[in-house]
Amino acid sequence: MPPVSSSPLAAASALEALHPRLWRGSSLGATAEPTLPSGFAPLDAELPGGGWPLRAVTELLGGPSGVLEWRLLAPALRRWWDDPGSSAGATAQRKQAPPNHRRLLLVNPPHMPHLPGLQALGLPASALIWVSADTPVQQLWATEQAIRSRVAVLAWLPEARPEQIRRLQVCALGSEAPMFLMRPDQARHQSSAAPLRLLVQPGEGWELAVQLIKRRGPAHEDWLALPATPDAVAPLLTTARRHAVPPSMPAPAPAPTERPHALARPVLHA
Repeated sequence: MPPVSSSPLAAASALEALHPRLWRGSSLGATAEPTLPSGFAPLDAELPGGGWPLRAVTELLGGPSGVLEWRLLAPALRRWWDDPGSSAGATAQRKQAPPNHRRLLLVNPPHMPHLPGLQALGLPASALIWVSADTPVQQLWATEQAIRSRVAVLAWLPEARPEQIRRLQVCALGSEAPMFLMRPDQARHQSSAAPLRLLVQPGEGWELAVQLIKRRGPAHEDWLALPATPDAVAPLLTTARRHAVPPSMPAPAPAPTERPHALARPVLHA
């Protein structure tokens, strides 16, 4: 029988050799599931798999602006629409799907979609489907059906309960299209089955301030500053105006007084 090493490093290596998908809580989670690059290198460096997870619900927490989420998600959605093979780990069937057959379904957005603005972000109007549902039950049903149809989904469900999010997460396991759930920032104190949760706020100038509330891996307490000036606006801005706060954006909110934990169980400062 070969000798057994008592070294912690050797023991960890032996475990990983036996279970390649074994994940240690002290390391950023690797994933065999497909991901979609976010278009922001600093963010991709902190996301397990290097991008937005597919076959999963991603939860974006913030105010009901209906603006910040578009600036954050537009690069990835544009890439998903234009390039069938853009996601890492995508199946051969998905890589061969023609991009013009893809759809982006919006459930209960806070404002009527502004098609010229979305087209300026590179999202073709022909890809967008707007679903107006009156009640939370109808909104949840529409979101679930959209996920089952394997289209990209952006759903604004401020009243979603933990058990309902778990149901959406189970549905998302069978889809290789991105699924984003928008909820108010107060929801960060609630449990959620979404494997990835982010807090999104306006940053300095045209930047977005993003904090990872939950991910597969160690806690990430710092804020990420992501340059998110729309391509159509950037050539019109002088250097001074590029760093000015957009007139429609509120001032950045203070950082939360609690420290986000990797498993979404907040740990209060002493």
